[in-house]
Amino acid sequence: MTDDQVLAATRHWIERAVIGLNLCPFARAVWVKNQVRIVVSTARHVDGLLDDLDRELDLLAATPAEEIDTTLIVHPTLFPDFFVFNDFLDIADEVVVEHELEGVIQVAAFHPAWQFEGCEPDDITNATNRSPFPTLHLLREDSVARAVATEGGDAEAIVARNLETLRRLGPQGWAALLAKP
Repeated sequence: MTDDQVLAATRHWIERAVIGLNLCPFARAVWVKNQVRIVVSTARHVDGLLDDLDRELDLLAATPAEEIDTTLIVHPTLFPDFFVFNDFLDIADEVVVEHELEGVIQVAAFHPAWQFEGCEPDDITNATNRSPFPTLHLLREDSVARAVATEGGDAEAIVARNLETLRRLGPQGWAALLAKP
């Protein structure tokens, strides 16, 4: 897959699922203001992806939120196995600490085979964290806090609403939603 195809698939997912289903009620505002940076990593190994993560953390920390509010690092091939990717997330969190950005930037993660603990692989509620490719989402904690406050300060209500939305949609609806037009 080319970088352009990866970017197009990621944008499609953001527009149709994340924003379209309102899975993240904060996404639309930064998306329409063009404050979402999407980077395709072509690293051939984990060390290269960590280098990409280092660069993107530094860039996000040094750039005003009005220019880049959030960054998605997408890697289309490095982590086909969800559980290996899930283990890598601990390392990603350690990198945030090494950059002295704990409490400033947090990492959220998405994967095509995302599976929450206690859920079966085919449980539709896993789709809240399913993306076309393994993705590290770098979020500014102050932006998240402002967005949650704007939504009434109830993150648990957002999660509950998302689960209900996906249950109503079902696996066939999810597949149809993400199908290319």
